[in-house]
Amino acid sequence: MKFKEPISMKRLIDLLKNKFFLVTLAFVVWMIFFDRNDLFSQYEYRRQVNKLKAERDFYKAQTDEVNKELNELTSNPKQLEKFAREKYLMKKDNEDVFVIVHEKKDK
Repeated sequence: MKFKEPISMKRLIDLLKNKFFLVTLAFVVWMIFFDRNDLFSQYEYRRQVNKLKAERDFYKAQTDEVNKELNELTSNPKQLEKFAREKYLMKKDNEDVFVIVHEKKDK
C-alpha cells in the first residue's frame, strides 16, 4: 500500500507561478475581504434581517392583540366600561375610586 506524498516544493512553486491560479486566488481574496459585500458585511446583514424579522413578529402580535381588544370594546359596553375604569381610572359622578397597590414582600 502506497501513501501519497505531500505536495512537493517544486509543485507548490509551479502552482504559484500559474497565472490562472493567481488571478483566481486574488479574486477570491478580494471577494472575501475587500468587496462591498464581503463576508463580514454579509454576516451583519443577516443579523440585521433576523433582528427585523423578530421585530416584525413582535409588532404583528401586538397589532393582533390590540385589534382583538378593539373588537371586544366596540361590541360589548360592559367591557368598554371595565377598560375605562382600569386603564384610565374613570368613574361615574356619584362614585369614588380607590386604587389598591399591593407591595411586594422582601424576604
